[in-house]
Amino acid sequence: MVRLIPRDEKFFELFIEDGENLLEAARKLEAMVVSYDRLDERVAEIQALEKRGDEIDDELAARLERSFITPFDRDEIHELTVHLDDIVDGIQASAETFVIYGIDKPTDEARQLVGILSGQAVQLLEALTKLERGKDLGTHLATVHDLEHQADGLSRAAIGRLFRDGLDPLDVIKMRDLYRELEETIDAAEDAAEVIERILAKS
Repeated sequence: MVRLIPRDEKFFELFIEDGENLLEAARKLEAMVVSYDRLDERVAEIQALEKRGDEIDDELAARLERSFITPFDRDEIHELTVHLDDIVDGIQASAETFVIYGIDKPTDEARQLVGILSGQAVQLLEALTKLERGKDLGTHLATVHDLEHQADGLSRAAIGRLFRDGLDPLDVIKMRDLYRELEETIDAAEDAAEVIERILAKS
């Protein structure tokens, strides 16, 4: 059927751009916790990516306001935009926490959580790239959920170990806050996957 009023397909391009920016930020955080050097410089790079993400999100919001016909539900466009923004915000907050709290070095659990987040970013970008066709997304979205479940167990175990290992109470608070920030960011990635699943269910 020919559409008399065409949909604005630019949304798909912007979501892919958002996903690429998100993945770059996640990889910057991963590189930071692996090498753990030049922290201020690395945090600044992530902050620049967060600002770029905000610009993409602003363009998505402006396009949503201008468009007469959208490729899928307006509320879900808005919700997906918000969750993708939450992930990049969480990546920035996690990076800044290392510096603000003066954490000497990342724990193995922190590195694993960052690796999980980076893995989710890969899968979300793959899903966003395939969103316009609406096919072959299931495996990517399922992997985002599986990674979130892994993170839940890892985070609980990591926080438990903080209290068992007789660390300085201040160090316990620092690491607990970092784990929670990372876990919330990983949860935001799962939230984004769930929005994509709802979009697919209606298509």
